Amino acid sequence: MLASILAFVAGGVNSAGYMAYHYFSANMTGNVSLASELLAVFRFDAALAFLTVVVMFIVGAFLASFLIEVGKRQRRSNIYALTLIVEATLLILIGLAAALSTQPLNGVLVVGLLSLTMGIQNAASTRISGSRVRTTHVSGVATDLGVGLAMLLGVGAGAEKSAIVLRLKLHLATIVFFALGGVLGVLGHQQLGGVSFCVFAMPLIILSVRYLR
Repeated sequence: MLASILAFVAGGVNSAGYMAYHYFSANMTGNVSLASELLAVFRFDAALAFLTVVVMFIVGAFLASFLIEVGKRQRRSNIYALTLIVEATLLILIGLAAALSTQPLNGVLVVGLLSLTMGIQNAASTRISGSRVRTTHVSGVATDLGVGLAMLLGVGAGAEKSAIVLRLKLHLATIVFFALGGVLGVLGHQQLGGVSFCVFAMPLIILSVRYLR
């Protein structure tokens, strides 16, 4: 459930952000590659924009991990839910700013903030799941899916096979729901504009609210 919901949100935010500002907020591999290409042809301003998005993702991951560490020291059992609520709050604020602004917003700034939320989510899901769930890292998940399928062919029936099958279901759910979120992110942005970011905050709130106590 965690992988499905968070991957859905990541796919939606990533696609809606790209539709609005032509930057990916969750695809750090692509952003680094584009920054490298732009640096090679001396387009430093554009390269800096992509690198800014990457840095904001890292900052988000740092903030989430820092918050989780502080919460653990204070023995807050709801620290993971609080971290996801922080992400949802940021998404709502970004969505409202985009929807209510009378002037076009700076695309690098908005996508940088979206990337910050994706860094928070990826770090939180990594910490919650013991590094088994990374909801914005589809390349790694696809790799794990291929590796798992190969391992499945080499084992017989038993506990090991069951564990591999469970991991494959996890990876497959992550990819499918990321793609589904991407489709709905495009449709949501076409229909709702910036409000679509607020909509994608709702699953995070629904997921977290039962654990806030």
